[in-house]
Parts: sequence; C-alpha cells; structure tokens
Amino acid sequence: MVPVFDDWHSVPPEWTGGVVALGNFDGVHHGHQALLAHAREKASELGAPLLAFTFEPHPRGFFVPDTGPFRLTLAPAKTRLLAEHGVKAVLAQHFDAAFAALAAASFVEDVLVKGLGARHVVCGYDFTFGARRSGNVEMLRAEGKARGFDVSVLDPVTHEGEIYSSTRIREALRHGWAREAAGLLGHQWEIEGQVELGDQRGRTIGFPTANVALGEHLRPRFGVYAVRALVDGVWRNGVANLGKRPTFGKLQENFEVHLFDFAGDLYGKVLRVALVDFIRAEMKFPGLDALKAQIAADGQAARDLFASP
Repeated sequence: MVPVFDDWHSVPPEWTGGVVALGNFDGVHHGHQALLAHAREKASELGAPLLAFTFEPHPRGFFVPDTGPFRLTLAPAKTRLLAEHGVKAVLAQHFDAAFAALAAASFVEDVLVKGLGARHVVCGYDFTFGARRSGNVEMLRAEGKARGFDVSVLDPVTHEGEIYSSTRIREALRHGWAREAAGLLGHQWEIEGQVELGDQRGRTIGFPTANVALGEHLRPRFGVYAVRALVDGVWRNGVANLGKRPTFGKLQENFEVHLFDFAGDLYGKVLRVALVDFIRAEMKFPGLDALKAQIAADGQAARDLFASP
C-alpha cells in the first residue's frame, strides 16, 4: 500500500520535489484516470515521485454537513485506486476550518512551493482552491510561471458528448444502473465495509447474509443486486439486498450480502462488495413464505446473470 499523509506539513522529503496531481478523485473514474496518466507521464519524464493531493473529509461534506451520504469511494478505496493508476504517495489533506480559510495565494506559496516543492502540477479544467474558491486554473498557471513550477490543465474527458463526472455516476447509481456506473468509472462500483452483527434472520430462513456497514457511501437505489465480494483474496459471486426491509417494519438501512456456496464466518472482516447488476426494486411481502420464495428467485436470477456470457 502506498504511504498516506494527512497534512502537507507531514510529507517527508522523499515525496517532495515531484509531480502533484490535484483533485477530490471521488470514484477515480475515467476522467481522473486520464489526469493521472498525464501526471504519471510527467513524473517519468522528470524522474520524480508522483503524489496525489486530495482531501479528507470531502470538502462538500465539510461545507454541507447535512448533505447525506454521497461518497463514491471512501479513503481506503480511493487510495487503492490511485495506487493502481501509478500514484506513489497520497496526501489526504485534513480538510477543516483552518484549511478552508487558507488564501489561494498561500495554498500555492506555502503548500505547493514551500511544503511540497512541486515541480509540476496537474489538475482538471474546473479545479478551484483557496478560501471561497478564489483560486482557479488561470491563477495556478500564472503562479506556476512566477514561482518556477509547470502546470498541466486537463480538458474534460467525454464519452458520446457527455463529460465523465462523479455527479453523473452518482445519478446512475441512484437509478440502480450498476452496469452504466461501471462503464463510467472504468471499474465496478464497490461498497467496502466491516461485517457487523445483524439480527441473523437470514440464517433462520436458509439464506445467511453478511451485514456490511454502509458508512458514508452513496446510497444507490434500494433493491436487490447481483454482487461479487472479495473474501480472503478470492472474488465470490452472490446476491445482496440494500434497503430498509419493509416486510419486517425496519427503518434502518441495511446492506445484506449472501454469497453462493459459502459457509465461512465473515463477522468482523472488511468486505469489498462490487455491484454487478440490478435485479429488482425493494418490495414488501405479505409474509415469510412469500419473502423466502422471492429470495430464492433473486438468487437464481443472480446466478443466471453470472452464467450468461
């Protein structure tokens, strides 16, 4: 795993003096991947380290704390994806009131120049920085020219005339369009969380499930999905229910994962669960027998999806 630092003051000398890729990188989608590829190329040309500069918590969560869960990738998943695209270290800058108040000029002078010794900075066309978003790419280019670092600004990356964006991916997931979201991301969308102790109702009806913590992940459309889960280094097929289980009068959101042909104990483990396809919307059943019949049908539908070419 690549090293992760939570404040620009704490980045050691061996990770300074290189290329800095700036952005929130939520989802690490195709647009982000293009930016990282460019940054990786510049780092190779310079023989210098590539550092991704992102923020935790996400600034949106800081400024609008009651916005509800919206993250595509939480910190561990984001770090893993950034590493897969050539990043050698991550600065997940702690975003608090003090950092939010930092003037744009100070961000350049104190953070990028004095703190990180940036030789080349790469960002997207819409990147803003500093208090009240007062800094933009034009200012960054001008400051770079004056202070001795180069700046690359990536144009929007599009597919069929639409810009790849975290917003569009969130929209797709809220409709239950798992395959479309995967196409936009360049990888299947995952929920990664610890398996918590549930009410173990699934065991009593013959469908044991792992209750995976949702955390701050975006809530996609409630319903049943075909999924794949990484268990001890092996991807296993399964089916999952995301919702409030209206048949039992529950109000709490749950993500319950049933893995096919698996009998191990998952309690306490952290699972990566990839949404493969949407099977059906959340439903309320008249009784337990109807629910059991539908669960069996859902499982078969998921198996059929995995069996199809």
